[in-house]
Amino acid sequence: MQFLGIRVLLKRIKAIRFMMADKTVPKRKKALIVFGIIYLFLPIDLIPPILFPIGWIDDFLLWLFILYHLRNELDSYWTGGKTKDFSKKYRGKTFVDDVEYEVKEESAEDKNNQ
Repeated sequence: MQFLGIRVLLKRIKAIRFMMADKTVPKRKKALIVFGIIYLFLPIDLIPPILFPIGWIDDFLLWLFILYHLRNELDSYWTGGKTKDFSKKYRGKTFVDDVEYEVKEESAEDKNNQ
């Protein structure tokens, strides 16, 4: 996948919400997103926000780094490559209780009637 491009960056930003809701994503990746959000709103920056356009460069570069670092994970959410994993959610649970069933073989006569 390509990295730079407004459409790609916007899709990756939208995919953050789905990545944060997925319980199979490691906590360190989620912590990186949370750290980026906290840094965005903290009044303490490497370059003070008083210097208007230049003051936002450090925030922008931090988010570019986060999006680049998580690009493979985020791309799987907006390209349809991520499938939902139900193995942990339903492990050890029984879905069908007290059901009886019988398998009947279909005869040649039944096949001809259809």
